[in-house]
Amino acid sequence: MSRPGNARPESPLTLRRMTTPPPSKPSLPARAWHSPGFLLLAVGLLLGINFPLGKLAVGAGVPPIVWAAVISAGGASILGAAMPVLRLRAPVDARHLRYFAVIAVISYALPNVLVYSLIPKLGSGYVAILFTLSPMFTVALSFAARLRSPSRLELVGVAIGFAGALLVATSRGEVGHGVEWFWAALGIAIPFSLALGNVYRTLAWPQGASPIWLAVGSNAVSALLLIAASLLVAGPGAFGSLLAIPALVAIQVAGSALMFALFFRLQAIGGPVTLSQIGTVAAGVGVMIGTFGLGERYALPVWSGVALIALGIGLTLRARMRG
Repeated sequence: MSRPGNARPESPLTLRRMTTPPPSKPSLPARAWHSPGFLLLAVGLLLGINFPLGKLAVGAGVPPIVWAAVISAGGASILGAAMPVLRLRAPVDARHLRYFAVIAVISYALPNVLVYSLIPKLGSGYVAILFTLSPMFTVALSFAARLRSPSRLELVGVAIGFAGALLVATSRGEVGHGVEWFWAALGIAIPFSLALGNVYRTLAWPQGASPIWLAVGSNAVSALLLIAASLLVAGPGAFGSLLAIPALVAIQVAGSALMFALFFRLQAIGGPVTLSQIGTVAAGVGVMIGTFGLGERYALPVWSGVALIALGIGLTLRARMRG
């Protein structure tokens, strides 16, 4: 056994290795913030929750367009108040203002106006089917704009998710109703507008802009447009109906703020094609909440559609993890 006095001194390199702590792993929130798969599921879940909340609100007497204004105004207000706490910059220049205006019109105001105008003409089931066409339009526009080309597996996932959403929508019994070709053709503007917004957000994303600030600005402009439309369509007294459901309004505002923050983050790291899949996630979530939360009952074809949606999402996520 060697004596302490004869022990060899440690080298500086060895001492550094002994005293330097091992690199810490990123926290769970940090990993989630950088994961397209997690963000896709989270945004789709929050979007799916919007449907039963909207159903409850409209059932309580709130006009649909007023509820749409609450979603945009509430999300913009909460995120805007959080920006100083998070020490985020809020640049206001021509490029940002143009971005806010375009996104507000093609992603929020225009689709909402079309939806509320066409449901009486086409039926809610038919309009729901139109939303599932958004991934297909997004893929086509992404190719045309020469953005990142989705892999074959990702395209297969989008197609399977679309088939599942189509099965869920047609099982509601609305599609069998006859519709005039003009209204049906006009309805195609809904998914096309959503897809155009998905692609534009990627192409026109201001350099170094915070996803939170982009969510605040675009939703603030959207809220102004929807509030103006609400006053014209439903009248000033329509906003008074919100006083009867304060808890529901609070839940929707909080959920909208979180959804929009994650939505723009998903746009930044996932791209337009992955983002377009949130509609298929929301379709499955809506069926589950309707069954177990609102007491609705669905036939076997609906559950088959949910299974296809889950399969499509799984393939899309697998493709994203492969890079």
